[in-house]
Parts: sequence; C-alpha cells; structure tokens
Amino acid sequence: MKITLTGEESLRLEPTSGPLTIAAESRDQSYSAFHMLGSALGSCTMSVLQSWASNKNLSADDLRIDVGWSFAEGQHRLNSMSVKLEWPSLPAELWPRAIRAAHLCGIHQTLTRPFDIRVKAVGAESPSMEAPLGLESKRANGKLTAALPQADGQPKATSAQ
Repeated sequence: MKITLTGEESLRLEPTSGPLTIAAESRDQSYSAFHMLGSALGSCTMSVLQSWASNKNLSADDLRIDVGWSFAEGQHRLNSMSVKLEWPSLPAELWPRAIRAAHLCGIHQTLTRPFDIRVKAVGAESPSMEAPLGLESKRANGKLTAALPQADGQPKATSAQ
C-alpha cells in the first residue's frame, strides 16, 4: 500500500505490491499524528473493501481512497473526517454495497462511537494518570460540553463541537 500526503489535512491510499510506502507531495510536509489517524481509517477501509472485492471476484487494483479531516475551531482536535472512494472498475450497481462494506471498517466503527482513553505512568512510584478533574464531557441542552485543561492545570469549560 502507498500512502501519499496530499496536504496538511488529507492523504491518499493506493494498493501496491511490496512494503508500505509513505510519501509526501513536497519536502516540507511531515507525517503528523493526524495523518496517522487518517492512515488508520483509510487502510482499514482499504482492507475491508479488498476483502469484499475478493469475495465477489472483483479486482480492487484501481481502488483509491482519499481521507481528509477538519479541525474544530480553536481546538487541537478533529471536528470531522471524510473518506472518498475512487474505483473506476467497480460497476455502478455495486456502489451501494461497496459503501455499506466500507462502513464496516473497525476504525470507522470505533471513531463514530464514544470510547475511553486512559493514560498510565510506568514505574513503581508513578501514580496513575487520570483525566484532570472536570475534563469529562457532559451533554447539556443537547450540546456536548467539555472542560479543557489550561496551562495552570485548571479546567476551562467550553462547548465542544
């Protein structure tokens, strides 16, 4: 598989033989943690669609997947991700089934549902690291609110997007 960074908020996956390759369109681009997250979503989708195609005796050699994302305003987190499938050889009548199969990707399923992340320190004297008090997300009046930690360690409540 070849992953090409197409921008600061996008990448493209293409099936290839041989080892995984990561390339950028310019020397100034670096493979960020958000590119890694996009790569996980794209490669999982690619794997599911290649398996689906194999079971249908179809070729996925011309399947291309573009993954893009946008950031929540004023926050260092994603607001949304998009997956665009390009598969010229796939017959039009099979597209609804292919899209349904793409939604079965385990990374897609994980990202569309809330889940916990816990950070723990390693070492005999290191305490467990829980989310700072007040960091928990809450629903109020139909909106998700979250307290964001500040440099002084105190939470600042904001409305999450």
